[in-house]
Amino acid sequence: MLGFLKHPVVVTADINLNVVALTAMGLLSRLWQLSYPRAVVFDEVYYGQYISFYMKRIFFLDGSGPPFGHMLLALGGYLGGFDGNFLWNRIGAEYSSNVPVWSLRLLPALTGALSVPMAYQILSELGFSHCAAMGAALLMLIENALITQSRLMLLESVLIFFNLLAVLSYLKFSNSQKQRPFSPSWWFWLTLTGVACSCAVGVKYVGVFTYLLVLAVAGVHAWHLIGDRSLSNVSVLCHLLARAAALLVVPAAMYLLFFYVHLSLVYRSGPHDQIMSSAFQASLEGGLARITQGQPLEVAYGSQVTLKNVFGKPVPCWLHSHQSTYPMIYENGRGSSHQQQVTCYPFKDVNNWWIVKDPGRHQLVVSNPPRPVRHGDVVQLVHGMTTRFLNTHDVAAPLSPHSQEVSCYVDYNVSMPSQNLWRLDIVNRDSDAGVWKTILSEVRLVHVNTSAVLKLSGAHLPDWGFRQLEVVGEKLSRGYHESTVWNVEEHRYGKSQEQEEREVELHSPTQMDVHRNLSFLARFLELQWRMLTAKSDGSEHKYSSSPLDWVTLDTSIAYWLHPRTSAQIHLLGNVVIWASASLATAVYTLLFFWYLLRRRRKICDLPEDSWLRWVLAGALCAGGWAVNYVPFFLMEKTLFLYHYLPALTFQILLLPVVLQHISDHLCRTQLLRSLFSALLVAWYSCACHVFNTLRPLTYGDKSLSPSELKALRWKDSWDILIRKYQ
Repeated sequence: MLGFLKHPVVVTADINLNVVALTAMGLLSRLWQLSYPRAVVFDEVYYGQYISFYMKRIFFLDGSGPPFGHMLLALGGYLGGFDGNFLWNRIGAEYSSNVPVWSLRLLPALTGALSVPMAYQILSELGFSHCAAMGAALLMLIENALITQSRLMLLESVLIFFNLLAVLSYLKFSNSQKQRPFSPSWWFWLTLTGVACSCAVGVKYVGVFTYLLVLAVAGVHAWHLIGDRSLSNVSVLCHLLARAAALLVVPAAMYLLFFYVHLSLVYRSGPHDQIMSSAFQASLEGGLARITQGQPLEVAYGSQVTLKNVFGKPVPCWLHSHQSTYPMIYENGRGSSHQQQVTCYPFKDVNNWWIVKDPGRHQLVVSNPPRPVRHGDVVQLVHGMTTRFLNTHDVAAPLSPHSQEVSCYVDYNVSMPSQNLWRLDIVNRDSDAGVWKTILSEVRLVHVNTSAVLKLSGAHLPDWGFRQLEVVGEKLSRGYHESTVWNVEEHRYGKSQEQEEREVELHSPTQMDVHRNLSFLARFLELQWRMLTAKSDGSEHKYSSSPLDWVTLDTSIAYWLHPRTSAQIHLLGNVVIWASASLATAVYTLLFFWYLLRRRRKICDLPEDSWLRWVLAGALCAGGWAVNYVPFFLMEKTLFLYHYLPALTFQILLLPVVLQHISDHLCRTQLLRSLFSALLVAWYSCACHVFNTLRPLTYGDKSLSPSELKALRWKDSWDILIRKYQ
């Protein structure tokens, strides 16, 4: 029974020393003097703020991408003992002693280093030679821009790592499919493909391009699988279900998990709260939650409320009025009703309070028991501080002449009667008898006489309106929009019928001792929508560039400059590698269509296995470049050179593929192959020379003289000379 103890337990393993050596070189190139410079470098000023928010559990919103990448950076800060106390206010600021710079930059450096051996493995899995695989890895190793980006607290190297991991995992799965389908390794690589794809999307939204590419290749392979008559219907169904679960369900679940962890970590109120809805704000600890907790849930006749516009653009604001009236005559000569102004005010103010009144009764307090207001009820809104009724009529609004003016009615004893009845339309009601609820209900106020809807136009009134936002009555026929939707944010049951006592009541706080939370799914959907619709800053930046500038390397970015010496860090690409990669992409495209046309004529220049390998390599490498590059032409946002790095990575993988193809299939004599090999050696020597030349600007560890800097300025667009001696 215990006979197995008579023999030693032996474990054998195949270790690819090439991968080990490439990993070691990658780590050396990325980790060497990683904590230098001890200063904020370029976009570290933004990512550092988010890390501090994580350390202090403060909610934030970044419209540039999902939170997974930020959490990974924050993990480095947490492991390094960072307490979040650093003011990320400017590029170049020296890090204080409590900031673990090495730890914060470690994860991007590790992912950048591991991308080097991963390039080797991808070419190997595609079936290309050891020399081609080594070539791809060595090019990744000495590409200056990739090194610079991976040595800082930035996310491009993390995105590239997960892009490559998704491609590598799928190739390993595809090769397992040919040998042992449904084996443990088959399941592992298929599942890892889905996980890597979800991580790529979780780091930055542009990761979805690589995800779609992998899905497209998997879809083509699944289509061929369906046509395989050697497989039974049950077997085909199992294959399709396994792929759907791993490549669709797993990424979706992972994506939700990222946000679940994110929202669990940032549960405190912060500076980005006002972008979110009142319900979301009330779910955060502190801030609005301290004001709204314990408020009555159901709005009743006599309730005192503040009404916040759901749209929140151009800024979050509340329905507001004050003693001032509209001018008799506007600057353009149009007349007004001269009624009391109604605006939307972007600050908390006592003049934001309104009383919900029953038109059939005079009382302005809540009865006992309270009578809740329901969908379809007609109400009056009384301004708390002036006791005037919310009103609209057929008078043009001051800045939106096609809409009606909204005011608080002043009786001038002229032929303009008040029109102050409003019908409540609860947009997100469960039934037609739904009750108007604090924070949760989104309502429209429809004017009974004119059918106009209370709307935030978003225009800023002139000085006579104190630069507050215009509120108008918009006809229902113009359609639904969030700017016509409001929700009750602060709410109390009114107790004082007399005006003086009521004014004291309106000035008092509304705090109580009950807490209300949104579900995770509701918070996820709102946060996702806010992130996707957040407008990026479209202003031009000193180092912004267009996608056309990237291919020709006609741009650069000055990342950091030493305050006392001329040592500096720039995002500069290796000119030889960038130009060669672009040329390889053009050559591949021409050769692919040439072979495709000849195959149509029944002329097969390549054996079938070589042709399939050539097509798959192009789909993943040339396709990876295209899907990560072309969409930027359609984006209305400020773009920088680093946006091209994921696309460049796929181009670098394609370069050795094209070179091996030329050597194996186009150089038909030994002499041509020898000459081609000599050219490759010379070419790679040039690439190494450029890497070494730009190395001081990649690592920033050497002070350069003016003449040395001028020697590096091979293009006027490379803004290297930023010192006083320009």
